[in-house]
Amino acid sequence: MIRRGWATDLVELFLPTGCVACGGWIPSREAPAIVCVLCRTRLHDPGWPRCPRCHHPRGTGRIEEPDCLECRAWPAELTGARYAYGLIPPADDLVHALKYEGWREVSEFMGVAMARAVVASPRVALDPVAGRAPTVVPIPTTLHRIRSRGYNQAHLLADTLARTLGLTLRDALTRPTAPRSQTSLSPTERRENVRGAFQVTPGGAPWVRGAPILLVDDVLTTGATAAEAAVTLSGAGAGPITLVTFARALPQQSKKAA
Repeated sequence: MIRRGWATDLVELFLPTGCVACGGWIPSREAPAIVCVLCRTRLHDPGWPRCPRCHHPRGTGRIEEPDCLECRAWPAELTGARYAYGLIPPADDLVHALKYEGWREVSEFMGVAMARAVVASPRVALDPVAGRAPTVVPIPTTLHRIRSRGYNQAHLLADTLARTLGLTLRDALTRPTAPRSQTSLSPTERRENVRGAFQVTPGGAPWVRGAPILLVDDVLTTGATAAEAAVTLSGAGAGPITLVTFARALPQQSKKAA
């Protein structure tokens, strides 16, 4: 008698499933997971208390302040920010895999984690405003980067986030200009680099006007990109705007995927 599951065992022997983050073997019984159990347990959720506005860990002093030094310079249009994990291994490896290595499948895992962070967090614009439910809007990338990568990673994350939360996704922003990469720039240079980079699409304008917005990106570093996008959306009549990312770069943490 042939043992049940022999074909699966044979495939696993010659074509083992590897974790996107560490490359380690994932048993077939855990399929269709692409992030191993060990890496999932290593994902770091920064501690409390946090800034009420941007959720940056703030220590124990002056926790009653409505913001912190990390978000005080943000424009008022960017109401807040939430994220799932700190940008340390293996979170940075997952972002890198999605952004640069073509692992678009990992966006499902990342987007679900982002949805959990939104649901678990107070003061996020999930409630309807004047009868308008929140609209999920991804940070757009340039046409050149879409051609080179084959997709916009923020759109993939926004799609999973919207489906998980039962919200509507709209590509309400476009990015006609092609600024230089933000990775090696200072906070001031980042702000100047993205100034005027976004426009609201004609088709997206009705969905933005009067609605709370969940603005989606993969990583929050300084908030310069999200701030510029928020100003553009607010100019089109958007309601409260909350940035939602998978990871956030925190002091003394890896900037591999920033």
